[in-house]
Amino acid sequence: MINFKSIKWKNFLSTGNVFTEVKLNKSKSTLIIGDNGAGKSTILDALTFVLFGKPFRSVNKNQLVNSINQGGTEVEVEFTIGTKEYIIRRGIKKNFFEIYQNGKMLNQDASIRDYQEYLEKTILKLNYKSFTQIVVLGSSTFIPFMQLKASDRRTIIEDLLDIEIFSVMNQLLKTRVAQNKEDMGTVDIALGLSKGELEHIEWLINKIKENKSNQIDANKKDIEKHEKAIQDYQEKIERILEKNKTLNESISDEREVRGKIDSLSDYSRGIEKGILKCEEDIEFYEKNSHCDTCEQEIPKDHRDKMTQQFHGKMHEFSNGLMSLGHKLNEQKARLDDIEKVSKEYDENLREQISINSHITACNEYIKKVSTQIQEISNMEDDIDKQKSELKECKEDIRIYTNEKEKLSEQKHLYDMASTLLKDSGIKSRIIKQYLPIINKYINAHLNKMDFYVSFELDEGFNETIKSRHRDEFTYSSFSEGEKMRIDLALLFTWRAVAKLKNSVNTNLLILDEVFDSSLDASGTDEFLKILYDLAGDVNVFVISHKGEILYDKFHSTIKFEKHKNFSRMI
Repeated sequence: MINFKSIKWKNFLSTGNVFTEVKLNKSKSTLIIGDNGAGKSTILDALTFVLFGKPFRSVNKNQLVNSINQGGTEVEVEFTIGTKEYIIRRGIKKNFFEIYQNGKMLNQDASIRDYQEYLEKTILKLNYKSFTQIVVLGSSTFIPFMQLKASDRRTIIEDLLDIEIFSVMNQLLKTRVAQNKEDMGTVDIALGLSKGELEHIEWLINKIKENKSNQIDANKKDIEKHEKAIQDYQEKIERILEKNKTLNESISDEREVRGKIDSLSDYSRGIEKGILKCEEDIEFYEKNSHCDTCEQEIPKDHRDKMTQQFHGKMHEFSNGLMSLGHKLNEQKARLDDIEKVSKEYDENLREQISINSHITACNEYIKKVSTQIQEISNMEDDIDKQKSELKECKEDIRIYTNEKEKLSEQKHLYDMASTLLKDSGIKSRIIKQYLPIINKYINAHLNKMDFYVSFELDEGFNETIKSRHRDEFTYSSFSEGEKMRIDLALLFTWRAVAKLKNSVNTNLLILDEVFDSSLDASGTDEFLKILYDLAGDVNVFVISHKGEILYDKFHSTIKFEKHKNFSRMI
């Protein structure tokens, strides 16, 4: 049982640099009162922060630091479990997280995450969700059990029934299943390699026993055949090289020819322009008797003379153009011959490349066959060694086969265990056994609060609610006051189950503003009766605005007030 003794805090929310301390086991019932903003609910945030590193309400972690002092935030809680005394200390600015057992601080070599996990799983044996379902009930940011997702509901029930260990076992099992699969794959690979090696050794021994000298002779002949082919290919290449040398010499004037063609083409175009100019001048003198520029008459004898002169030039140009045409055709014919030779040259080069590829292939084949010959020759001298390796290989196969059988048996057992550890397995059976007890407790507490309905949770933690007249309802269909009664009934049930299992049993119960909104006068009285009926080792703290109504109904009262912007307990 977790017996909370005290909690204190400073520079936390609106609390200043002086510790505020609350004795948690001093009184059976304590009423916490104060105006809005006085700091009544600070105890909730302080408690969940020091234990789980986060506040109960929706407050950013940095906002927990007092805004005036801006540092030195510190919370400390003291409790006992059996004969062991614990002090948990946690701070912000400066950040620290310390766990003391019987006055000695536990090793902090591990990370904060591991340290927190050790606190929750080994010491407290509950997490934040479970803690806020059985220790704390609030009216604002608290999420009641009935509003949680099915997975979160299951987690809380598993924590209460001490069956979360099966989930841990399932996770460990998954690791082992994965390792089994990996080992099986490794053995399969090793077995496959050993069997392949066995086949290879047996093949070599058989080759030796069958007198592979004939094969060696055949391989040698094959080598000779390919060597002869290589020689023929090389001779052919030499012929091609010689031929291409001749061809290359025959087309050495290609550049010169192309230059001549370009020059002759330029000359031809110049002569053609001269002929056109003469034709224009002849046409002018034949059609015009006056000058276009000065408009003077051009004598007929002059015009006849000029016409005759231009006809003479045209004749010279025509003869020159004809001569150039003959020369140009000769050079173009030469260029055609060169291009034909170049094409033949390129074809020879491609044939040479192809032959070289054949030579390479022959050399590779010769190399391969030579290796085979060497291998067979070596094995003939090493048959005893091969037989020894064959024996070792067979032993490896036997070992791997036995290991595979063991791994297969192991996998079968893991599969069976996995079936049992699933949510639908052994955990489901345990939950099914406790469901009648859980439902009995829930309905008993509802009846105590004069809420006469039949409330049942199924194995999926879905509710079935029926009235006396068998009308069916859901949690969401009720008023806020009725929902609060259900939430309270569930809270007391989880505490009863926890105590029954002795897994998560604690003296502390804190209720925040449960009287202030949803519960009417009748509900309040019935709820107080339930509180008084709790076992004597329970210390109940109720935070409320209704101090004037509830003051005389509790064994002790704590009041908070704001003084100079700081919250303090009076």
